[in-house]
Amino acid sequence: MSTPERAADRRTLIADTAIGLVADGGLRGLTHRAVDGAAGLPAGSTSYYFRTRTALIGACYARLAELDLADFDGGAAPALPGRPDRDAAAAALAALLHRWLTTGRARQLARFELSLEAARNPELEREFHSAGLGARARAAGILAALGARRPEESAELLVAWTDGLLYDRLVGAMARSRPAPEPAELTAVARRMIDAVLA
Repeated sequence: MSTPERAADRRTLIADTAIGLVADGGLRGLTHRAVDGAAGLPAGSTSYYFRTRTALIGACYARLAELDLADFDGGAAPALPGRPDRDAAAAALAALLHRWLTTGRARQLARFELSLEAARNPELEREFHSAGLGARARAAGILAALGARRPEESAELLVAWTDGLLYDRLVGAMARSRPAPEPAELTAVARRMIDAVLA
């Protein structure tokens, strides 16, 4: 493996480990030393690739966006036909939600935790904003294919509702007392959201 490929793999390992640490223990546990230890890397490795904590958090934003887009593009949701209908779009969104509420739960917890840091740290605001553009662009494209008159505005609303649902089910007041929703329930909710943004 060439040096650039090894460096890319090391950066990915560090970002994935940092995301896991944030999901498990919040931002208090995110230090360069903790990442080195959890990733099984020699001391100083994380600080070599990401000099500051801000740079490390920025790497987390980029990696979270990459993983969410991989789910969006077929890793978790069924592929949409060339001319999607509302039922197909609802099924795809429900599959994403189900993944993010179950096997991808830790990643979403880390995303919410890290998003608060961007609200407090102006140095991170731009990176966090950029990381969120990909999902909005994908949503706008699907909504345009479904006939949305203002697909970008509709996508903003759909993403906000999706984030709200995820937040409520993962950390809301009733999150611990409710089981993860079944795919059929999520499909019905997704269809209502899509119908609403297209109304």
